[in-house]
Amino acid sequence: MAKVTVVGAGFVGRTTAVRIAESNLADVCLLDVIEGWPQGLAMDIRHSAPVQGIRVSVIGTNDYAESAGSDVVVVTAGMPRGPGMSRMDLLEKNAGIVGSVSDRVKQTSPEAVVIVVTNPLDEMTFLAAERTGFPRTRVLGMAGILDSARLAVNIAEELGVSPLAVNAMTLGSHGEQMVPLPRQATVDGRPLEELVDAQTLERLFNRTRNGGAEIVGLLQKGSAFYAPSAAAAQMCRAILAGSGEVLPVCAWVSGEYGITDAYLGVPARLGRGGVEGIVELELNADELAQLTHAADAIRSRCADLAKIDTPAGG
Repeated sequence: MAKVTVVGAGFVGRTTAVRIAESNLADVCLLDVIEGWPQGLAMDIRHSAPVQGIRVSVIGTNDYAESAGSDVVVVTAGMPRGPGMSRMDLLEKNAGIVGSVSDRVKQTSPEAVVIVVTNPLDEMTFLAAERTGFPRTRVLGMAGILDSARLAVNIAEELGVSPLAVNAMTLGSHGEQMVPLPRQATVDGRPLEELVDAQTLERLFNRTRNGGAEIVGLLQKGSAFYAPSAAAAQMCRAILAGSGEVLPVCAWVSGEYGITDAYLGVPARLGRGGVEGIVELELNADELAQLTHAADAIRSRCADLAKIDTPAGG
């Protein structure tokens, strides 16, 4: 049986653990620094086994030794961005956490594929790759699936159709540099651009870019976790099944789309080795320019990591 460790037992982490367990995808190790917290959550999940038909093992721990030999490690540990907190503040706090987690994963699960969920996503994925020293194909970030799902739902609600009738994808960065692809989007097989005008498209894209902030505003306390956990679990399924499924993820590009040396949201073929290939869509000049701009912005933000002292975890 495959093994997935979820680091961080907050809402995203615990919900990811539940989704993996209920699908009987892999044995689950839920890991957190708070004593008793992951153990209690894991026990609660196990108590649902007779009801949900869970056949896999689910453990909670504070000890990385119990996560040893994981096939996939999902990193959700980190601090949310609070009121008055700058991006650099968040970067500094979470760089320390993700850096330490990466050091421990390197020691205990040296063959794992690492999926980063912690924000700021692009920078944390880059940091995890640097600190683990794993091949960059085995370190990837979860963002494109989430943004693409949000876009599909926004389109569906605008047109009064099922989200399952919508095929849409976003590339680029998780946030302001998100690159929507209206020419690639369809609704019941019809091109989206035939169904809505340019103003509506831009409104839908802006709502997608700000989807996380909109949820935070409505909740007033906390942030999204159902959709992010669903996206992380989908990535786990594709990797463990060796399916070759093409999904939009934060992956390292080395010449694809004419872009090099950056973690960037692109369609990637996922398998047991993580990213097994990047799919190059036919982009027009404007779309390619947006994607290149997103890569430049990500590189610039990743350079800020050099200004932060992140002690080694051990």
